[in-house]
Amino acid sequence: MNDWHISTYSNGGSNCVEARATRDGADVRDSQHRELGHITFPAAEWAAFLQGIQADRL
Repeated sequence: MNDWHISTYSNGGSNCVEARATRDGADVRDSQHRELGHITFPAAEWAAFLQGIQADRL
């Protein structure tokens, strides 16, 4: 559950974010500056974000 996954879509892969699922939602961090920490999104907000992405792809 604590594996970070990187997005390669952002700006050709050089300015990406990483995300990982948590028991209560998701953590997101800058892949270039991991030392700055992460922000945590509650499960409902993360689900809404993912649904929005899916809607944009249709």
